[in-house]
Amino acid sequence: MAKYLVIVESPAKVKTIKKFLGSNYEVAASNGHVRDLPKSTLGIDVENDYEPKYITIRGKGDILAHLRREVKKAEKVYLATDPDREGEAISWHLYYALKLEDKKVYRITFNEITKNAVKESLKNAREINMNLVDAQQARRALDRMVGYRISPLLWKKIKRGLSAGRVQSVALRIICDREDEINAFVPEEYWSLDVNLGVKGEKKPICARYYGTEKEKLTITDGKQAEAVQASLKGAEYKVVEVKRGERTKKPPLPFTTSTLQQEASRALNFSTQKTMRLAQQLYEGVDIEGEGTTGLITYLRTDSTRVSEDAEKAAAEFIGTRYGKEYLGGAAAGKKSDRKIQDAHEAIRPTDLNRIPLELKEELPRDLFRLYQLIWKRFVASRMSEARYETTSVKIQAGEHIFTLAAASRKFDGFMSVYVAAEEKEEENSLNGELSRESELSFVSFDARQHFTQPPAHYNEASLVRALEELGIGRPSTYAPTITTILARRYVVKENKNLYVTELGEVVNNMMKEAFPSIVDVNFTANMEALLDGVEEGSVRWKTIIANFYPDLEEAVNQAEKELEEVTIADEVSDEVCELCGRQMVIKYGPHGRFLACPGFPECRNTKPYFEKIGVACPKCGKDVVLKKTKKGRKYYGCVDNPGCDFMVWQRPTEEKCPKCGSVLLAKGNKLVCANDQCGYHILSELSHKS
Repeated sequence: MAKYLVIVESPAKVKTIKKFLGSNYEVAASNGHVRDLPKSTLGIDVENDYEPKYITIRGKGDILAHLRREVKKAEKVYLATDPDREGEAISWHLYYALKLEDKKVYRITFNEITKNAVKESLKNAREINMNLVDAQQARRALDRMVGYRISPLLWKKIKRGLSAGRVQSVALRIICDREDEINAFVPEEYWSLDVNLGVKGEKKPICARYYGTEKEKLTITDGKQAEAVQASLKGAEYKVVEVKRGERTKKPPLPFTTSTLQQEASRALNFSTQKTMRLAQQLYEGVDIEGEGTTGLITYLRTDSTRVSEDAEKAAAEFIGTRYGKEYLGGAAAGKKSDRKIQDAHEAIRPTDLNRIPLELKEELPRDLFRLYQLIWKRFVASRMSEARYETTSVKIQAGEHIFTLAAASRKFDGFMSVYVAAEEKEEENSLNGELSRESELSFVSFDARQHFTQPPAHYNEASLVRALEELGIGRPSTYAPTITTILARRYVVKENKNLYVTELGEVVNNMMKEAFPSIVDVNFTANMEALLDGVEEGSVRWKTIIANFYPDLEEAVNQAEKELEEVTIADEVSDEVCELCGRQMVIKYGPHGRFLACPGFPECRNTKPYFEKIGVACPKCGKDVVLKKTKKGRKYYGCVDNPGCDFMVWQRPTEEKCPKCGSVLLAKGNKLVCANDQCGYHILSELSHKS
């Protein structure tokens, strides 16, 4: 009979860990949390020092009964849940749910599911860390308070099924703020001017870009200025006045953290954050490898740290030196400096064994699991390799009083780039045709003048939103994926071609949150709250103190908002559409996909139809009404009411004014009117245009 019981979270780990420990150990799984706050009530006693009321999660009775039977047989119990706050809290809940007060109980953690790591954890068994538990309790309590006190207001104001959240609502605001920036952006015109020059003795011409004059760098702002520069250079002599040669290095990347893995998997593999975490969990818990059985392929996947253990450093140095050569061996990558506390002093995400080369496992792994493992493996190997080296050449060419420049770089040593190049990085190598020196004879071939317009900030995608949340200190590695999943599921945001767009429903929710609960959606307030929660983890802040300082203000804001909501609640807006079934004036209602028209005679008359908001502008193509519409995924646009008979459509609100340069319709963007024709570039302050 087994003397010792090891309790893990996931059933997927049971077989693997049992294989490592032998017959003296029984391994069982809790399947995650076994206790939580009740779903039906707030579950926090605000009158009694904010004491949480935990109950057994529905459906976990059989699991707990099985664990209790195993506990009775065991001399010692090892709680081996995940090595983070959540895992520490699960162990604590197990301690009380299984009534382990009279047992010898130890907490063990391992960063990777390998034989050495698991056995080493038994040698370093410890007590449950209550600071970690309290940090998790504080987060759970805050999230519950925000969700359970604010969500009912959203149901009253907008519709049932909506939700607010401590991190989720801030993420929505960040996306909304970016949409406002994009809508207010007015493009500015600029021109590039290149000159193609023949080099005596070379077949191909070189191309140099306009810089300015000897005194200063100049920006060409319109076509007339570009023409003037070209005219002033007619017949000018072009000569090389400066050639600088040097060397530049490119540092290897840091190994993956949770955030950077999610970002790179989104860019390189087109994975959602949710998919990345699901696949990484499988790689951590173990996959079946022929000849080895169930094997954990990567270290723990929820981490802020880029630290790597000494053993892993030595193994990487040996692997790289043998496989690629000593010249490819770099020093340990410098860790990323941050003012924030690194979660739990974890390691970075890395392979558990570099000798499990991805291509050799390709037939053993499903396609997406293989692609993610290969990405993690390559990134880690590259992070321990030497830097890439480039030879650079910078050339300055003078013609009259004007200066043109060109730069070239050729890679002399690939270093880490022989293994890995990040998806967002472009190949920097571009070489000159032949050698240039001050003695080179140049001859004019042609000018290439091109018109450009400045671009608005990019829409957030999952990768850039994760980066923004991390940089702002909002949430932690374990929250990024569920946060994005929630705002997509609630239809506050839709995803089109990787980009995230706010829906009309998302705008309404965000505006209400900003008006009624400004601190909840304030980026700095939320980041400061995260710092306080880290203080709980360090033992410097009592977790109930944070709750006690937070809840009264929340309660006051909710009560005030409830009064205001009662005052501003109005009947359904009556439209000018008549119900063709019963003759009543149809009203505007909100549904899961935004507004729609419904007959007020419900339930006698159940007639509904799409709602299109007229904006008071005639279609520039056919003269009928332009209306506000939405794509299937909820993104707003403006189109002709006669669609598909008329195909007029724009993303910004059109006006009745026409562009004086090209005759196209002018669109409202922030405080300016902008020509709908991208090639025109005309814009004017809207206040001035209305006055005129």
